Amino acid sequence: MVYMGHVENGSIVLDEPADLPNGALVKIELATEVLTADGDSGPSFTQRFAEVLGKAQSLPKDAAENHDHYLYGVAKK
Repeated sequence: MVYMGHVENGSIVLDEPADLPNGALVKIELATEVLTADGDSGPSFTQRFAEVLGKAQSLPKDAAENHDHYLYGVAKK
């Protein structure tokens, strides 16, 4: 079973009440992505940004390779 929670003043606080017995062993794992209440990570990156993926136009042919140059002025590779 996955329980979601957060850290508050150095303690783990569960988002929903859980009937866990005293002394129950638990494993705390830092979430690297936002999970839904049922432990699903939700839509993928591609699903989230499907509307805008591939829509950029008039970019230089080397924009992917030299994006730092076009964004920040770094020397081209």
